[in-house]
Amino acid sequence: MKKNNIESEEDFKEQAVQIDDLDRKILKLITNNARVPFLEVARECGVSGAAIHQRVQRLISMGVVTGSEFIVSPSRMGYNTTAFMGIYLEKTSFDKKVLKQLKDIPEVVECHHTTGQYAIFIKIQTKTNKHLMKIIDTDLQAIDGIARTETFISLEQDFKRQIPIK
Repeated sequence: MKKNNIESEEDFKEQAVQIDDLDRKILKLITNNARVPFLEVARECGVSGAAIHQRVQRLISMGVVTGSEFIVSPSRMGYNTTAFMGIYLEKTSFDKKVLKQLKDIPEVVECHHTTGQYAIFIKIQTKTNKHLMKIIDTDLQAIDGIARTETFISLEQDFKRQIPIK
């Protein structure tokens, strides 16, 4: 709750932080290749490796960079069907209960609260269409609080990218 027009801590966290041109250049390089050595970034930026290390640590502490990870290719692991599902809830009060149960389904890889017709929108990775049907029929439709769902199968992902660094 806001008091005297003062923003809450949560509102403050969501505001954009101020970064300079060196930070932007570093972000462009490390988001293009998270495994690029800091010394290579330093050479590109014309500063020391220690300066890059300090800048990256500062970007992490500010929440600009939220981690690094190895991305597993779903198709290389046999997960060839990607689907998106809009979920209608019986009541909005079922939200937390439904989310808890969605987290227990490993094939649900993303979950978003949305505006519009769906209360929740999820991304599901399955091995086949039959596997997807099983997840829908046995796992998702069994969750108390879900009124109904609408499923969209992705035929192909054309691209996925980070936000632009300007």
